[in-house]
Amino acid sequence: MIIVLLGPPGTGKGTQAAAIKERFSLPHISTGDIFRKNLADGTPLGLEAKGFMERGELVPDKLVLELVEDRLKNPDTEKGFLLDGFPRTEVQATQLDKALSSQGTGIDHVVLLLVPDEVIVGRLSGRRVCKSCGHVWHMDFNPPPAGGTCPDCGGEVYQRADDMAEAIENRLLVYKKETGPLISYYEAKGLIRQIDGNQSPQLVQEAIFKALG
Repeated sequence: MIIVLLGPPGTGKGTQAAAIKERFSLPHISTGDIFRKNLADGTPLGLEAKGFMERGELVPDKLVLELVEDRLKNPDTEKGFLLDGFPRTEVQATQLDKALSSQGTGIDHVVLLLVPDEVIVGRLSGRRVCKSCGHVWHMDFNPPPAGGTCPDCGGEVYQRADDMAEAIENRLLVYKKETGPLISYYEAKGLIRQIDGNQSPQLVQEAIFKALG
């Protein structure tokens, strides 16, 4: 089974990806992990991607696809996989379909997590993080300790710049611009499985499992 997981930041993709991975025994493949591993290993593809990132440029679709295709050659993907963070655009989706088709396979399901923008802003803007150890709190659900100091390591607890409301709203605009055509692309293929992400993680998980059969 080949699954693509879609949804803007703050929809709980990380939590649900872990559940899908365990339930269906699929490797969870994210572009972030692929980039980090290739950079750490100093692979030719990783070094090429590093050049673009150091210049503050987006990694081209062609190179991103090459990195993903290289990861998909690993034997753990033979029975399927879960893609998270890729494809991000219709161009990438088209290229991915061609690559999978050449191997005699294709995407089975595209899980789309839906959460209202105002809920996403509330979820992300309430997040607080330790600068030293990365421990995460939330102002509403799991408030950080008073005094702004992490009880685990003594580091400073702060709000990341990309968790500010204005930054989150901009991230959502970028997401919609990039993935709007991508969602339409998969809808035309009958692959979209819309999931209400504005409920408890357990209920979201149950809805996903039901949609995937």
